[in-house]
Order: sequence, then structure tokens, then C-alpha cells
Amino acid sequence: MSDRKEFRDLATPAAAHAAIDDLDLAPPPETVALEDARGRVLAERIDAAIDVPGFDRASMDGYAVRARDTFGADEAAPAELDLIGSVHAGVTPAVTVEPGTCAEISTGAVMPDGADAVVMVERTDEVETADGETDRIAIRTAVAPGDHVMSAGTDIAAGARALGPGTRLTPREIGLLSALGVDEVPVRGRPRVGIVSTGDELVRPGEALDPSRGEIYDVNSTTIAAGVEEAGGEPVLYPHAGDDYAEMERLLRRAADECDLVLSSGSTSASAVDVIYRVIEERGDLLLHGVAVKPGKPMLVGRLDRGGSDAASESGRAGESAYVGLPGYPVSALTIFRTFVAPAIREAAGQPAPATATVEGRMAVGERYGEGRMRLMPVGLLAVEDGDPPLVYPVDKGSGATTSLVEADGVVPVDPDTEYLDRGERVSVQLFSPDVRPPTLLAVGEDDPALNRLLDRLDSPRYLTVGSREGLRRLRDGVPDAAVVAGPTAREVDAVDLGGWTREWGLVVPAGNPADVTGLADLVDGDRRFVNRPTDSGLRRAFDDALDDLAAERDASRADLTDRIDGYERTVRAFESPVRKVLAADADAGLGLRETAERLGCGFVSLGEQSVVVRAAPDRVEREAVGELAGALEALGAGGDDDPLRGLAGYSRNSRNEP
Repeated sequence: MSDRKEFRDLATPAAAHAAIDDLDLAPPPETVALEDARGRVLAERIDAAIDVPGFDRASMDGYAVRARDTFGADEAAPAELDLIGSVHAGVTPAVTVEPGTCAEISTGAVMPDGADAVVMVERTDEVETADGETDRIAIRTAVAPGDHVMSAGTDIAAGARALGPGTRLTPREIGLLSALGVDEVPVRGRPRVGIVSTGDELVRPGEALDPSRGEIYDVNSTTIAAGVEEAGGEPVLYPHAGDDYAEMERLLRRAADECDLVLSSGSTSASAVDVIYRVIEERGDLLLHGVAVKPGKPMLVGRLDRGGSDAASESGRAGESAYVGLPGYPVSALTIFRTFVAPAIREAAGQPAPATATVEGRMAVGERYGEGRMRLMPVGLLAVEDGDPPLVYPVDKGSGATTSLVEADGVVPVDPDTEYLDRGERVSVQLFSPDVRPPTLLAVGEDDPALNRLLDRLDSPRYLTVGSREGLRRLRDGVPDAAVVAGPTAREVDAVDLGGWTREWGLVVPAGNPADVTGLADLVDGDRRFVNRPTDSGLRRAFDDALDDLAAERDASRADLTDRIDGYERTVRAFESPVRKVLAADADAGLGLRETAERLGCGFVSLGEQSVVVRAAPDRVEREAVGELAGALEALGAGGDDDPLRGLAGYSRNSRNEP
């Protein structure tokens, strides 16, 4: 009688998936150089440490001017300004634009002191003197402060959430990290997968083959290795093993010591010469033998004990290695690998499931276009309901913004004759890569440190920092799942409040408060430089409301007060940006949060508390991703290590969260 292992009680495919899911394939995180990071997955959030761009720069060729010098200028009555020099990209400006003067400037060049706008060269004329020299420029259009200027931090501001954990690093993300000066990144480890092909009949490619002995080339080793790499793992090929028990045991134990997962192909059937299942039973734990699937019935799942060898110690591995035995026939082996093993490797490596290169979606908003040229419109995708085409929304922050690439999933080609895409219209999206993974949740609105922590707890969210007012507008238009709103807003939107928090806001000052700033009155009455936030920011709304109160006390208007604040119109993009200006001695005070001031070592003058509320679209509340967001909000103020507000100075649970 042979000692043959028969297939009895074949496991269902669901049971096979469950058995493999129960295996631990995930290696510890590691840090890699940026040039080696393509295809890896971030292990933790990366915040911007600098503003991008790090200076105010011209966005086109023309002349740097003081905007007020152009007011009233037009084709019939141009304003003539003295030309004082030129500024080129990559060169420190050597001129200062005084009233009545201008400087020639190149695209990408640093804005010279005194200038606050750029007039495009097409709207100007050179005014020649009698001897043919050009010392004056005729400006044939009026510009406003900030026109044709990309302010420091417009692309992404210091302190902003650049990329979240779980982000797969493609050339787009690597471009953003390069712009931030990042040279190494924390990534999830790649599962190390040992591959052992068995069978006396196998010969490695490149070696001599003897068909008379029934020899065949080992197809599985290289095929499965390619599949492991594609799934995000690191394949390790071991020498070919025959059907000898001792040799097979030696190779499997070596692979187990050195790898997170061991894959073998062949020797998994019920043949008397197939001995591998006995190795697993004696040296580990056989969880499953045989699956009710075609092709691929002879499949093994188990664990292999590590022997405490030098290889195991050097690799930092202890305990057990996961094991999966694949069928010997190449088609069966690859089918089983793709169906059962590749998803587990992707999960351990944090890699998304593969997707098609083109998807059909429907426009979330109407989009007008009429320039008569082919347009490749950057768009983001949002899957709203199972079975329905994903929502497609335009993503475009300008050609110079690297964050547009990160926020977009692909492009929609728009024909030159197409002037308008209707809301709900079906469109074809060309994905940036076949493995693009649309976000599970799309939220927009205010930037905030507590929000960054909440987003870290969600599975692949996408958050667009557009400010409170713009966030509510987009929520009203039906694009995002949720909007984060700070303070009261004039815009009314039908939405469901999921919860929120309060944050202490005020004036950030240098350590020691050398300018002796004690409140708003000091900005109005004293000679102190101030840096503000944009009008779309909730902090700006709180600041303006406080100015209204001060104006009422003085029987004046807000404009009377703002005209006296040095820097009221000087704005920076994100919650950390004013602090950076103060630290750089570019301002005596900046509008900001206590949390940011204390974390970066600045002083703080409190002006009050502000409520921050997360509001969801009523028709999206039942979505799983929105439910996860609501669940994360419930942990606010609960205390302990799991509290997102833990360690954030000036933060507390919003009363809206109370039962």
C-alpha cells in the first residue's frame, strides 16, 4: 500500500481566501532613498516642510509693477512707468520697484521688492527716447495685486498635508516630494517571497534539456517571481529542488528563515512521490490541502517554523513564515497565484488592486471649454455607489502646480469642438496608470492639524484644501462627500453635521513677543508687520469678525481699521504659513493657531475659540466611507492614545459631538 495523501473535503475558494488572509505576510516599515521609492507605499504621513514655491514668482513674461500704478490704464490711455532693470529666473533681484517704476521679469523669476503684480508683455509697449534707448514702458491694461504672480506656498504651503499613509508613490508623487526637498521616505516593507520549484523533471532555463527523460524547463519560478514583483513583493529564487525529502526540507527551512512567505510549485498533488505536504505537517502547520477550484485543485496553505538560523536572526524574522504550495502546471500555478496569493501580497505591501487603464464615468459638475484646441482635462474620480459609474470632477490648479498631479487620477480628452460638458454627462477617463486607485472619500474645505490626524485613520481619502467658503460651495454643487467648515459662514447648504472640534486662534508672535503685541488694537494702532490668511479661510473670517467688533467699539468701519494694519492684505495659504513668516522675521505677528505656535516654538496671543464642523452631503451619509469618517469623529476628546486631539494645544471636543 502506498502512503498516498488523498484529497478529501476540498476547501471552498472562500475558505482558501480566509486561510491565506490569516497568514501574516507583512514585514516592518523601512526608509528608502527617494530615487528608490517608485512603486513603494508610504508608511506614514508626510507634511510639507517648506513652501512651494518658496518665493513669490512671476507666472509669465512681462513687467513687475506696483498694481496701483496701473489703475485706470487702458489701450486709449496707457500708464507710462520708468524701466529700472530686469529680473531673470534663478537670479536674486537687484532692483526695487518704487512708485512709478517697473522691472522687466521672466517667467519663474523672483518678484522684486515693491512689486505686487505682473503685466504680461503683450499688453505693453516700449517707449523709446530720441536716441533710440528704452527707459519707459507703456502699460495698456490695469492689474490688481497678485495678478500673474504665484505667491509663496500657492502650490503647497509649509505644514500642509502633502501625502498620507498608504499613498503609492508614482512619478507624480515623487515629483511632489522632490519639490519639497525630501530625499528619503518611510515606506511599508515589501514582503520577501521565497520561490522553490520542485520536481525531478524540471530544468532551469539556459541549461541543457533531455526530452528523452521527460525533462521540461522550469516555467513557474520566473513566472511567479514576475507576479510577486508586480504585486509589490520582493521575489527570491532558490535552487531547484527535486522530490527528495531531505533536500526539499532543507530548502524550505532556509526560505522560511529568510522570507515572509514561501511559495513552492509542484509536489502538491496526491502522488506517492510528492512529499512536500509531509514537510509542512512535520515542520509547521498545514491549514489547507486542496481547493474546489479549476484549475488549481492541488493547493496547500500552511505555516513553516523558523529554525533560529543565522539567516533568520540577520533578517530580524522569528516565529513562523507563511507558506503556500502552488500546483505544478504553469497555467494552474499562475491562476492560483493571481486569484489567491497576489491579493495577499498586495495587501501586505499596501498596494492597490490593479485597474483598467480607461474607465467610464459621469461628470459631477458642468465644465465649460471653448478655446478650439484638444484639451486633456485632469480629473479626479469618486466611486459613489456600487454599480454606478464613478463621479468625474475637474482638477486643475495651474500648469505650475505639482499637487494637481497628485489630486488627479487621469485625464478626459475633450475635442476641440466641445464647448461644454454637462453635469451627468458620460465621459471616458484615461487613467495615469492602470493601478490608479480612486479615493474612498472625497472631502474639501478648511486646513487643520486635527483634520490631518482624522484623515490618517481613513482608507485612501482625498482632501482638497480649498477653504471653508469654497468647501461649502462645492458641497452645494454635489461633488464631495463632505466639507470641513471653520466658524460661521454666510452660505447656507443642505448638509448633515457629523461632528467637529474647537480650536484656539489668535496672533502668533516671535518667542518673547519682542514687538509687545497684546491684541488687535496693537496691529491697528502700532507700527507692527502682520501676515494674514486668505478670505476663503475660516481663520480669516474669525479675524474679520473680531475687527468688526473693535470697529463698533470705536464707532468706525472695518475698512478704517484694516487700512491701518501693515500687512492686512498680505496673505499666506495654510495654517502653518503665518508661523513660518514670523519665524523668518518677515512679520511681527501672524494669524494662526495656538497649536502651531507652540509646536514651532513661537509665542501666542489668544483671541478666542473657533468651531470646526464636518458636514456631509445628505445623499452620501449612508456611504461606508462617510460612516468611517463619522466614526473617527466620535473619538474626538475621548482621551487616551486613540484621541485625535491628544497633544494638540488649544483643541477640545465640539459640543456638537455630545449625545
